[in-house]
Amino acid sequence: MPDFLSPELLALRERAEQLATGTLIALRDDPALTAQQRRDRVRQASQAAGLYGLTQSEEVSALSLLVARETLASHGVGHLEGCFGADPGIISAVGEPLRTSHLLPLLAGDKRAGFAFTEPADAERPTWARVEGDELVITGRKSYVTGGPDLSFLTALVEVEGTGPAMVVIDTDRPGVSVERVFGSLDGSRHAAYRFEAVHVPITHAVGKPGDGRSRALAKISSVRRTVAADCVGTSAWLINLVAEVLKRPRRSGALAEHERVRLRFGQMRITAFAARSMVYRVAQLADAGQDVVNESIAAKVFASEAADEIVDTAIQLVGGEALVTGHPLESAVRRLRATRLVEGENDTLRVNVSRGFLDLGKGRL
Repeated sequence: MPDFLSPELLALRERAEQLATGTLIALRDDPALTAQQRRDRVRQASQAAGLYGLTQSEEVSALSLLVARETLASHGVGHLEGCFGADPGIISAVGEPLRTSHLLPLLAGDKRAGFAFTEPADAERPTWARVEGDELVITGRKSYVTGGPDLSFLTALVEVEGTGPAMVVIDTDRPGVSVERVFGSLDGSRHAAYRFEAVHVPITHAVGKPGDGRSRALAKISSVRRTVAADCVGTSAWLINLVAEVLKRPRRSGALAEHERVRLRFGQMRITAFAARSMVYRVAQLADAGQDVVNESIAAKVFASEAADEIVDTAIQLVGGEALVTGHPLESAVRRLRATRLVEGENDTLRVNVSRGFLDLGKGRL
């Protein structure tokens, strides 16, 4: 499983480790840097190490992305902004005019994009559009758009009258586009809710074939779920190593690691992490083999996020009250990891989806 990597993947893991230990940890811990300065320096270091562009090419394997993300997270730096370039996602293979107007500027970092999939709970209906000549006229609302209000364009799931769901590129500076509210979440990320009031966009901004918007959106979400799982298994390894250092630290009454009760809890942390890591690597291997891994990606995201949550909770119990002090690594980790059980699908809803996948569609494997 994870230990049977090709020479190329081993070399990638080494580059990621050198980037983390040689540069990123120092940037993470430098209080003199502004958020923008840290982001810029992280990006420059990642570009120099050859990791930044891994997320921007469809030729990069799922295993390569997993190895890079897990390795950075295992050193506590995987969450830093700027480690990886913007994922083109929905528009990765678009032709003209979107390739020149949106895809290339996104890859170059000149434009920022948001994925607009979820309507707010009080929305009257899903975001929809009517066709007027060579334009789509879009009306509706989207919430939980990661990136906040500072986005150049959105790729939004829109119900197009007469053809069905479509992913549509909507520039945020078009008349009729407005930001309803901006909000942060527990893990420190920023989000925004957008409103569309009769927004006119060229019909060429609809990506793919009519009616395939939902399947395109779900394919992107499936990929992001594997990203979440990779970060969770890497972060779990980082937490376990951090706790091990604390447990072995000399104390007047003896190191905590000498107590059998502590060893029992620490052993369970390692067992849980091993199971999660094995699952996540298997799913990446299946994805690279061209298999349908929608249900498996769900399972990996659910299991890895809950495993990491269990591990950070146990870590806090073993380390004690100092772990709850603002600024402690475990204090920030517990906030980041708690959000993973909701991001890209609430875990209990995803459990239902796995059941539906097998009972109704005969999909999924053990």
